[in-house]
Amino acid sequence: MPTILRIGPYRFYFYSHEPNEPVHVHVDRDELSAKYWLQPVGLARNFGFAAKELRKLQNLVIQHQAEFVEAWNGYFGSDG
Repeated sequence: MPTILRIGPYRFYFYSHEPNEPVHVHVDRDELSAKYWLQPVGLARNFGFAAKELRKLQNLVIQHQAEFVEAWNGYFGSDG
């Protein structure tokens, strides 16, 4: 489960066993978790975050989208 980035209380990562899904990133804080598609950026799943925090997370994902896609492609390959 490679961690790509930590910002404050948030950890952005992907699971190493998900290469057949579209490019995405998971984000956790405490017991909360969300998953965002990266191309285009959009919420895929939410487990406990409030709407206001999801908007904040989506903005962080947008800001770091290129970095997340590069990390995904570096790990899984650009076809992954």
